[in-house]
Amino acid sequence: MWSKEKIQSVIQGALAGAQITVTDLTGTSDHFQVLIVTDEFEGLSSIQRHRKVYDILGSDVGGAIHALSLKTYTHQQWKKIHEEVQNHG
Repeated sequence: MWSKEKIQSVIQGALAGAQITVTDLTGTSDHFQVLIVTDEFEGLSSIQRHRKVYDILGSDVGGAIHALSLKTYTHQQWKKIHEEVQNHG
């Protein structure tokens, strides 16, 4: 069984220094939303970023992890999002 902490730990082990936030969307430990901010995503398309995370989590994606929503950003993209929110909020 996967937990928020296990997902965070596994991803952190593969993407050292990444900022990771994991949310259990249903409380049943099989539907998760994961926000990852790392410069290791630099130059990768959204699909490539998601595949990288799927590879990290392994074959449990689509099995024990029934649903996985990913938000993947570089630090520069994340900073820009926060600046836009502050300027329009």
